[in-house]
Amino acid sequence: MIKISLRHLIAVFFFLLICSESTYTSEEAPDSDMMPPIPLNERVLRIPGDPVRPVMLEMNSYSGEKVKTLRIKTDHPVMLEVTLYTPSGSGPFPLAIMNHGADGSKPPKLNPRYRITYSAFYFLSRGYAVALPMMRGFAGSDGNAEHHGCDVETVGINNAKDIACVIDYFTSQSYIDANRIVVAGQSFGGWNTLAFGTLHHPKVLGLVNFAGGMTPSDCSEPEKSLVAAAESFGAHTAIPSIWFYGDNDKVFSTNVWRSMFERYTAAGGKAELVAYGKFMEDSHNMLGFPEGLCIWLPKLDAFLNKVGLPSKLLYPEYLPAPFPPPSHYAAIDDLDSIPYLNEQGQKYYQKFLTKPMPRVFVIDPSGSASIHTGGFDPVISALKEGQKQFKNCQLYAVDDYVVWTHPTPVPPPTHFALLNDYAAVPYLNEAGHKGYQKFLTLRKPRAFVIAPDGAWSATSRGDDPLARAMHECSKGHQGCRCYALDDNIVWPEGEAKK
Repeated sequence: MIKISLRHLIAVFFFLLICSESTYTSEEAPDSDMMPPIPLNERVLRIPGDPVRPVMLEMNSYSGEKVKTLRIKTDHPVMLEVTLYTPSGSGPFPLAIMNHGADGSKPPKLNPRYRITYSAFYFLSRGYAVALPMMRGFAGSDGNAEHHGCDVETVGINNAKDIACVIDYFTSQSYIDANRIVVAGQSFGGWNTLAFGTLHHPKVLGLVNFAGGMTPSDCSEPEKSLVAAAESFGAHTAIPSIWFYGDNDKVFSTNVWRSMFERYTAAGGKAELVAYGKFMEDSHNMLGFPEGLCIWLPKLDAFLNKVGLPSKLLYPEYLPAPFPPPSHYAAIDDLDSIPYLNEQGQKYYQKFLTKPMPRVFVIDPSGSASIHTGGFDPVISALKEGQKQFKNCQLYAVDDYVVWTHPTPVPPPTHFALLNDYAAVPYLNEAGHKGYQKFLTLRKPRAFVIAPDGAWSATSRGDDPLARAMHECSKGHQGCRCYALDDNIVWPEGEAKK
């Protein structure tokens, strides 16, 4: 029987005391932080649209108390507001057109200029010049928004003609490679992109549709109109396209976009569908979140490569760092498993769980923590802010999953025994078995280490409990190995039970 002295046992009830110096901060990114920290070489241009549909001037005439509005056709084309981003250098750059969606809760003129979107930053990272035109009647573009009731096909085609004029302008510029062009769009912009395919523009090699469609308020059957128009677009489009839709799209139901795709391809349209299931609370907004990049970026790379367009990453600084994968250390709402934090810190973490995504929770062995939400690159921003305040800040949770891992590499879980089967623990006598039972009551992170001579040590909380348990066991004993870590048995399967 081995008698274990107290010096061989790290206090079973070890908890990191959080003193009054602990810090809890919250960082919410302003809109300016939604842009990459690298020059976009942004320019705002005014480019003439389709000359067949010139500016219509409205004039009011008065007769008594009645007002009559007259619309007078002019010879001036509509001038469109277009934002242009380019990588540094003189080009010539391949061209990506990125078409905007529409906020139906406000008049078109009150929609802001389209300029903050991960899709534009993606194309910049691949070396493209990116043009983001505002459709007529939207933001700073002249004219009136297209409006034809249930005739969504005409709306799309008329907007597509304006997009074609924007492309023709850029292909005349020396800094643009006129033979390598892709047209993309989100929501309303995705619909205009599909309509653009019917124009057979010889320089455009691919179309990208992110949750494309439209829902006119004065149409009694907008979904039926969308499906019928999609069929017509497919019958008149030779340019290949890729479509991205999710199952929890709050604007277009799964039945609608699947019917659109089926009718489009059945009519002859060449298209690839990426049906990626559910995304956060609303897949219609997938393009606006950095979390969505892992869904669409590799698929779009493959599509661009297939149609002969650049897809190689040239400027990684235009894109945020990939989100770390789940570590499966603990459930997102498991307060007792969070390292370092006391009760006050746990309450602060509960505040984190109420924040909108993207969100990041950072912890430090001192017991301090910080919350970071939003921004272009939330993970990197959270770490940078944490490093300004804490010495050894670590990511604990991102969005709705835990990413924290033990500082010391841990062996994988095995099926040697059930966690609560204290009798299965090798080497231990009765006192050791009682020590293991006590270990199972400790808060995580926790580690239980044993040695062949029957020695054992248990640690809980604090900084790197596994390393501390191994260090304490190894002071007077050889062959110390971890038996249990948190809720997992890590003792090698097949090891003899002694």
